[in-house]
Amino acid sequence: MENDKRVRIADIAEELGVSTATVSNVIHGKTKKISDRTVQRVSELLEERQYIPSMAGILLAQNDSRIIGIVINDHEKYESHALEDVFIAASLNCLSAEIEKSGFFMMVKVTEDINEIVRFASMWNMEGLILMGFCRQDYKKLRGLMRIPFVVYDGYFPEAGRVCNFAIDDYDGGFQMGNYFKSMGHKKVLCLADNDICMDRQRRLGFLAAMGKTDFWLVPMTAEGRKKFYMERLRELMEYTGVFAVSDYYAIELISFLQERGIKVPEEISVAGFDDCPLSGKIYPALTTIRQDGKRRAEMAVAVLRKLKAGDTKSEGKTYTLPVELVRRQSVKAVNET
Repeated sequence: MENDKRVRIADIAEELGVSTATVSNVIHGKTKKISDRTVQRVSELLEERQYIPSMAGILLAQNDSRIIGIVINDHEKYESHALEDVFIAASLNCLSAEIEKSGFFMMVKVTEDINEIVRFASMWNMEGLILMGFCRQDYKKLRGLMRIPFVVYDGYFPEAGRVCNFAIDDYDGGFQMGNYFKSMGHKKVLCLADNDICMDRQRRLGFLAAMGKTDFWLVPMTAEGRKKFYMERLRELMEYTGVFAVSDYYAIELISFLQERGIKVPEEISVAGFDDCPLSGKIYPALTTIRQDGKRRAEMAVAVLRKLKAGDTKSEGKTYTLPVELVRRQSVKAVNET
């Protein structure tokens, strides 16, 4: 019978000289007590022998799955609501359309454990992966744990190694926004972010370079924490003529916070964001922001992923940096400062 030919956990364990429990733990992502080398050996052999868990075996054992996996880091700042983040939701929307157009299926997973990515990809015999929100060390480690091709959204690493990254010109986006605030007469403007590394730092530095001088507040990662933070500094906040939040999410949240307290935007203080998420043009006042082309990024990511799957190594280690543009809306007004 066909099922008799399927690779068993016992077969993998015997060939590697490890226990069946070790193989099972790798398959199910329980790798904290297993060395990285053993995880890599087991993962590689599972992939080589085309081990497929019973839930997917009938569909996937003999054919390419036509599945592209999207894996998002379940970072603490999302407070277990990663898929509700406006940037992630917009990215998934663009990727879904492009993946379907290319004749593939999309599967989404949210996790903070990169070892689960290996299990996820192996379980469903993935054609490739698109990863969001992990750090350079994670990508480097993951590259060594599996051979399934993957590309990265918004990674930040000067030396990509074998990792292909699709980024945007964060520095130029910040610079464009700084130039705009400056052209509108603003001199005392605040920049907000929940960290000062990687992409957010580049946005801040670009903004600073254009403005010449600006203050920076590092805000808490939780919504409740930010609300308390703003309440404690409300009087100080209103000494600024404008605020540049390095993401639309924080800009929209700040506008809501101010409006709930009867403070008018932009009449009393201007607010701008970054990303041009779908909500940014629908709130009142419509948000001035930096637009990135999500559709183009999705097209490029899927195209390169297919090349990698076909064995084309020319794209390995490349960082593709897409341009951005300023979108002027109603949330920033001109001021006349003395």
